[in-house]
Amino acid sequence: MRPSEHQTVPLSVLLKREVASEKIDRPVIVHGQASESKKGEDLTLIKMECERAVGDGITTYSVFALFDGHNGSAAAIYSKENLLKNILSAMPSHLNSDEWVAALPRALVGGFVKTDKDFQERAQTSGTTVTFVIIEGRTITVASVGDSRCILKSAEGSIYYLSADHRLECNEEERRRITASGGQVGRLNTGGGAEIGPLRCWPGGLCLSRSIGDMDVGEFIVPVPHVKQVKLSPGGGRIIISSDGVWDVLSAERALDCCQGMPPDAAARQIVKEAVEVEGLRDDTTCIVIDVLPQEKVVVPLPPHKNQGKSVLKCLFRRKSHGSSSQVGIKEYNDLNVVEELFEEGSAMLSERLNIQYPLCNMFRLFICAVCQVEIKSGNGISIHASSCRGGKLSPWDGPFLCLSCQEKKEAMEGKRP
Repeated sequence: MRPSEHQTVPLSVLLKREVASEKIDRPVIVHGQASESKKGEDLTLIKMECERAVGDGITTYSVFALFDGHNGSAAAIYSKENLLKNILSAMPSHLNSDEWVAALPRALVGGFVKTDKDFQERAQTSGTTVTFVIIEGRTITVASVGDSRCILKSAEGSIYYLSADHRLECNEEERRRITASGGQVGRLNTGGGAEIGPLRCWPGGLCLSRSIGDMDVGEFIVPVPHVKQVKLSPGGGRIIISSDGVWDVLSAERALDCCQGMPPDAAARQIVKEAVEVEGLRDDTTCIVIDVLPQEKVVVPLPPHKNQGKSVLKCLFRRKSHGSSSQVGIKEYNDLNVVEELFEEGSAMLSERLNIQYPLCNMFRLFICAVCQVEIKSGNGISIHASSCRGGKLSPWDGPFLCLSCQEKKEAMEGKRP
């Protein structure tokens, strides 16, 4: 072939073309936050227009996170400072927009577990809930541990719950997991057989089954997040992220109704005010409100031609199957107010969360620890499917791999540590 046929196009040029071709998917994001402090253990992280491809200033995403600390603020502070960095370090490089979004669920799991592992090495006993939201175009990805919550009201008025509640009181599956891992679940015993308060995990007395930190409670309090990913309609929607100080007293419907028609900053203040007025300021009460708005002029194009690679990635996450490809195009562009569910997984088992399928698995480097991202030397990697006694030289199809330290962490979370 002629030399000219081997010329490559710079990544920055490809990314500019990608953004230009999908300009309709770039909504306007407006946000506001408010809080009333009782203990000073609620922290937030807001980063707008982060660069997906460093240095190009074009392909951007936004991050909104709420950390509700307990037993001190150390875990919340550490998570705020390190969690995003750990998530991004688990992301493969040189991905287009669809691939980047598809890789997020595994990277979020790795980032959460690494943050927890690194914080516990500091031998501090505080813990924190985390609700972590990434908005890329019209795709919203939410990872959560604990009892802070994230809800979405779509353009057509439907309410979607984007996080999971990991309170032992209301999650029977988590209670079974903890007892199977060696923990005990029960209420506070005041003597004489009388029990009061919510269900708690013992030792430690934590009423949550998942968090970052809490090393004094037990390894069965895991940092593996519930992850949900949805794609908004072009009409957009409103997202509310709040700590339990809000949700203990307000339903999702009431929180949305009390701030109807208000801009995000006023809406966040109103929700906090409404929550505090019910029972007074009994806990840190924090709220972030995000409006994802369509551009001023949204022109609906004809159904685009979908290339094969893009279709394969979307098939892995699409919740509902339709008929022929032409019918899919007609439905998607006629029903503009539908929120599409792309992905949801809540298992606490690392072997299930890190073992993604083809073609996504090929995005991640095989001989890199799936949690801490250190390079694994030949013969030292341990498959996520292996028990702690199985090491040595493994075949590539046994991956993903964990380093020895992260394998010990996995075994401890599953109650297998001696």
